[in-house]
Amino acid sequence: MINLYINDQKVSVEPGTTVLAAAKELNITIPTLCNHPDLCVAGNCRVCVVEQEGARTLIASCATPVTEGMKIHTNTLKVRNARKHIVELLLSEHRSDCTKCYKNQKCELQSLANEFAFGDTIFLDLVPYHNYTIDRSSPSFMKDDSKCIRCQRCVRTCTELQHISAIAVANKGLHQKISSFHDRPMSHVVCTNCGQCVNRCPTGALVEKTYIDQVWDAIYDPEKHVVVQTAPAVRVALGEDLGYDPGERVTGKMVTALRQIGFDSVLDTDFSADLTIMEEGTELLTRLKKALADGDKKIRIPMFTSCSPGWIKFIEHKYPEFLPNLSTCKSPQQMFGALAKTYFAQKKKIDPSKIVSVSVMPCTAKKYEADRPEMRSSGYKDIDFVLTTRELAVMIKQAGIDFRNLESSNYDSIMGDSTGAAVIFGATGGVMEAALRTAYEIVTGREVPFKNLNITPVRGMEGVKEATLKIEGCLPDWKFLEGAELKVAIAHGLVNANKIMRNVRKGTSPYHFVEIMACPGGCIGGGGQPIPTSMDIRKKRIEAIYSEDEHMILRKSHENPDVIAIYKEFLGKPNSHAAHELLHTHYTERESY
Repeated sequence: MINLYINDQKVSVEPGTTVLAAAKELNITIPTLCNHPDLCVAGNCRVCVVEQEGARTLIASCATPVTEGMKIHTNTLKVRNARKHIVELLLSEHRSDCTKCYKNQKCELQSLANEFAFGDTIFLDLVPYHNYTIDRSSPSFMKDDSKCIRCQRCVRTCTELQHISAIAVANKGLHQKISSFHDRPMSHVVCTNCGQCVNRCPTGALVEKTYIDQVWDAIYDPEKHVVVQTAPAVRVALGEDLGYDPGERVTGKMVTALRQIGFDSVLDTDFSADLTIMEEGTELLTRLKKALADGDKKIRIPMFTSCSPGWIKFIEHKYPEFLPNLSTCKSPQQMFGALAKTYFAQKKKIDPSKIVSVSVMPCTAKKYEADRPEMRSSGYKDIDFVLTTRELAVMIKQAGIDFRNLESSNYDSIMGDSTGAAVIFGATGGVMEAALRTAYEIVTGREVPFKNLNITPVRGMEGVKEATLKIEGCLPDWKFLEGAELKVAIAHGLVNANKIMRNVRKGTSPYHFVEIMACPGGCIGGGGQPIPTSMDIRKKRIEAIYSEDEHMILRKSHENPDVIAIYKEFLGKPNSHAAHELLHTHYTERESY
């Protein structure tokens, strides 16, 4: 252990610990901007400077490892003046229209300015001398260079966590900026729209493209019937923006709040998640039968899940030769949208042209997905507007709703029932677990051989997880699988998706079925979730997801009564012609630069 003193308090820490981390052990707060627990050390902003006895200059606490006997002071006059000047220098090049900014009161630079930069301004305002631009080309987010402080969190996120490198640092000195390839619009580069950069940006330089005003307009239009669906990961994170601790489930209160906002029908994406399992599970078993029993060499194994739009765009850019391996199933959001303007409209006797379909998602890539030209199988745009979890929290506040004191209520009937299998879609490994619960029972007539249906090998926060499920005692139609070992893999975060795809490309992949989610932790760590999102917060959200699953009456997708009804009344059977027309799609090879 290394012994040192911070503000005259002794602390002992492991070798390699930074001064910043050592200060946290003593509950001493040192302000930071470029530092983030998910990312590598950068030491770019220098806001975290502290004074070390015997050192000639101030040191960056986030990038300085501790040494034996070190004596650190975090709040001297020299330190405070340095921080004040650093923050003021940042503000001199930052468009400070705080009251109009989407990140107002949630901006880290604003918080530091309130603490250090009040009083007279001593540096020139350089904003008028910069030719700043706002890139609104992406349907998912906006990039405003006038609010960028060049902390490079977004660059490190895109490179380290997602292995995309859609943005990088360009130029030097006065002209330094965060730029895309050849400064092209974000809609024309290899960007997966995952929003992880948005989730880590400390200012308003990167924010989701908001559709709040358009949704309010639809709600106030008496001619429109506004349907809203909510993703499973939203219910375990929404509370964080409304005064709750991370990981608290607010499902019932959320449903009540949506009704009070004015949505005409409040429905659950979990319904279409169950439907996805029926379609995707059937597709997997059909592929396995053709490949293993019939010897069809054209069948592509492993099959990849297709629920994550960020992952879909990643494979379209980076590994287009494996597009045939993707399940043809749409994501639960898009299945729901197609059915909202067909099946739901018929059941409710509503003109589908009068239906406005809104989804609340943990993901900014869902905004991009809703705009894809393939997503209009209902005859209309299947999903009209996508709101993030953060945007819903804003709407609840705008409506003046006292969220904490709301009574809980249930989703509406018709496309409102769901199972625990659908809930766990929100966590990495959840789609795989839900699929195995149903597929194993279809093949053997028995439940999966795991206690309480909890398939623990596919759970956890490891970047890549593998599991093998031996299939024994098959029903007559599935005898070709008798004794087979179904090999599956799960990856979350595109850097881990890349690891799996490299092995698949090499031909060294033993898998039959692979789940990939673009965001760390799966949807609970999506780019539209409340900020901050750290490893600890992601774990608490995942615990809440599994807790909700275990409290559900039904926990297998094929037992959902609404799913059974829609096949009986409308779709016929999984993978039928009608199902393929509405619930399946194709994907497109894209530029690799």
